[in-house]
Amino acid sequence: MATILVIEDNPANMKLARFLLNNAGHAVLEADRAEAGITLAHDARPDLILLDIQMPGMDGLEAARCLKSSARTSDIPLYAFTGLAMKGDREKIFGSGFDGYITKPISVGTFLKEIDGALKL
Repeated sequence: MATILVIEDNPANMKLARFLLNNAGHAVLEADRAEAGITLAHDARPDLILLDIQMPGMDGLEAARCLKSSARTSDIPLYAFTGLAMKGDREKIFGSGFDGYITKPISVGTFLKEIDGALKL
């Protein structure tokens, strides 16, 4: 299937994403910090990146701008993987270069449907 990079600092969220994606047949690459995720994205060129917004150090909005401004990673579909769901958050996220948005806590029933849609970009 696909190779998906998950950039997530919460171990429980990472474990759940890995479990669901692996069970669907996807290979999962993992980074717990934005900087490490950017490096991994440049090196591995995954089919999709799921990126948390609220992380220590560089946040997901800045990481998205870095990924989308690089010729090496700008064409990789980039989805926010976040609990931010307040008014205005969605606009900030898309304004930073994200192609899509998956909210946490995730719904197991729709998560893989959203992933399938993201991979069709």
